[in-house]
Amino acid sequence: MAGSLKARLLLLAVCCIAQSSLQSEGFAAEVTPEPDHREAKKAFAAIREPLPEPTAQAIGHYDRGCIAGAQKLAITGPAWQVMRLSRNRMWGHPILLAFIRKLAADTHRLDGLSGILVGDMAQPIGGPLLGGHASHQIGLDVDIWYTPMPSHVLTEEERDKLSATNMVDAASLTVNKVAWTPFQAKLLHRTASYPEVARIFVHPAVKKALCEAAGENRAWLQKIRPWFQHDDHFHIRLNCPAGSSSCIPQAALPPGDGCGEELDQWFKRLRAPPVKPKKPPVPAKPILVFDMPKECQALLRATEQAGKTQR
Repeated sequence: MAGSLKARLLLLAVCCIAQSSLQSEGFAAEVTPEPDHREAKKAFAAIREPLPEPTAQAIGHYDRGCIAGAQKLAITGPAWQVMRLSRNRMWGHPILLAFIRKLAADTHRLDGLSGILVGDMAQPIGGPLLGGHASHQIGLDVDIWYTPMPSHVLTEEERDKLSATNMVDAASLTVNKVAWTPFQAKLLHRTASYPEVARIFVHPAVKKALCEAAGENRAWLQKIRPWFQHDDHFHIRLNCPAGSSSCIPQAALPPGDGCGEELDQWFKRLRAPPVKPKKPPVPAKPILVFDMPKECQALLRATEQAGKTQR
């Protein structure tokens, strides 16, 4: 299936660019598109709808890739609500949508929680985002707010303006004892229990709180990975799904629960005084479309051409 999808995408992209090919001579022209020097995050963010594909494919790496055949998560479900609708980042691989529905149902039915608030997933065809994330590009990442889902259905305005609850006291680098409750710990424990989950990114203070309260059952802590920010939400990353041969998996998790020296190093890094650079930092070069995997370039061209045809 993966090979046939790549072939269809590449063929459609080529045909759209070179409709006056040599088909009249009895064979197809091999046309190599000119390098696309557009900034990738602007080009991919401009796509509002994906191409319909019978088989979804996660392509490339979590921070340099795209998704074909993405599906849109319903903005309101029995135990979830999607936030920040104006960003149009509620798209993902079907296994991600199924996972979110399962997580929401299990936390409600088994843990007695009200439900979950869903943050950023991916764009309609994935790719780099305009701001906020380096990853979330292949339809296998989702942010879940620490804020419990309210009892009423939020309006569109509330979903765009409501602030997520910060769980970390920045001065002490500990969890906020007022905001942090058994709700958040239960939700993270439940999330880590699913085999399809590769990693869960949290603020180091959240990881420390979980380590201190875990008791003897500590195996699930291996998936809880400290990372910068992530003080008002946690980031779930799923494993590459079967059938997505172009999806690049992450390295295996290090052994152990990650509550010892590894976590201590994070706090040393966070508490270290800032170092003034000797020279002004050089801005990072933006990722251009031609820097993306070739399948993603073809998917972008094909989706753009389909949009022009529909208009």
